[in-house]
Amino acid sequence: MDREIPQNEIQRRRRLTYIKIGGGVIAAIILVIIIAMSLQKTVRNSEITISEVSVGLIEATVNAQGDVVPSFEEIINSPISTRIIEVYKHEGDTVGVGTPLLLLDLQSASTQIEKLLDERQMKHYELEQTRLNNHTYLSNLEMQIRVKEMDVNRKLVEVDNERRLDSLGSGTGDRVRQAELAYNTGKLELSQLRQQLTNERSVRDASYRMKELEMSIFDKNLQEQRRIFEDAQIRSPRAATLTYINTNIGQQISAGEKIAVISDLSHFRIDAEIADSYSGLVNPGTKADFRIGRHTFTGRIGSITPQSKNGVTGFTIIPDKQESFFRPGQKADVFVVTSVEEEVIRIPYGPYYKGPDEYELFVLDSENTLVKHKVSLGEGNYQWIKVESGLKPGDRVVTSDMNAFTKNNKLKIK
Repeated sequence: MDREIPQNEIQRRRRLTYIKIGGGVIAAIILVIIIAMSLQKTVRNSEITISEVSVGLIEATVNAQGDVVPSFEEIINSPISTRIIEVYKHEGDTVGVGTPLLLLDLQSASTQIEKLLDERQMKHYELEQTRLNNHTYLSNLEMQIRVKEMDVNRKLVEVDNERRLDSLGSGTGDRVRQAELAYNTGKLELSQLRQQLTNERSVRDASYRMKELEMSIFDKNLQEQRRIFEDAQIRSPRAATLTYINTNIGQQISAGEKIAVISDLSHFRIDAEIADSYSGLVNPGTKADFRIGRHTFTGRIGSITPQSKNGVTGFTIIPDKQESFFRPGQKADVFVVTSVEEEVIRIPYGPYYKGPDEYELFVLDSENTLVKHKVSLGEGNYQWIKVESGLKPGDRVVTSDMNAFTKNNKLKIK
């Protein structure tokens, strides 16, 4: 026979049922939370860079590449084809004006100069001989003219005598005509001699001037050979540092071949190149920063190459301050300033930036949560990027590379 269950027992059993159901629901909720937390992507704090959005000045720049070179550099070439006999200095040596650098074989050059000196002496004798010959010939011609003048005067006297005799009846008309003919013939011969003297003077003077010109040209050639011989005694043209020298003793070198380079290592410049598409932004006096390794320096654009080559335009940068850190051949990242904006919202430059565009950046939402935000960025430089929209001053944004989290909208920071 069934016994009736007491009311308090029924209520007790009902409470147990409710407790079991509630405990199961709570356990399920906790399990879901644990699973959600385990599925949420995390990132280590040491693996990211978080920067604060600020307000300040931005100098927009375009990038270029350059090399550190001495402000002054002179290449010394061999003026003649010869060989190296001896080397006096080595790379890195400090040299003064006129310091011998190396010795070349100058025997053939010396012989050539001696030969030219002999030829010059011969030309000098030839010039003197021409002068004496001209003087003698013209003197003889002048003497002939004086003799002819005396002969013509004598014939004029004979004409006067024959005319007087003819007037007295002692002469004849034929004798008068013969005397007049001889006189007129003499005058023509005298005129011919005078014209010959004038012509000979012009011809012989031109011939002498031509020989003088030949002598002058020869002297210039001799002077040039002497200069080449002097240059072949390789000496430093100024106080500087020897940055290159050919030390191969006995090596045959040709005329015009580089054998030494001296440089002023106390002053440097940057020789840079930029794409032609940006060449209109490069002007003398424009500010240009440059970075060598981790060091950044400021400078100004000096000269600009007038013609582009292979799609690039060359220009030089004069550093605002000469640093002992500079060395020839160092590579430099150059940043040419194109515009300056003040009081703009900005974030530090980072690998995330590829140019003015829309970006999705992670912003610190709480102490350990990063939330993806859409951000519009404008122009910038190697330090700062302009924020057009999406961020406000004081926000803390991740500026390191986050390509591994492109599919995540929220991240936890460990």
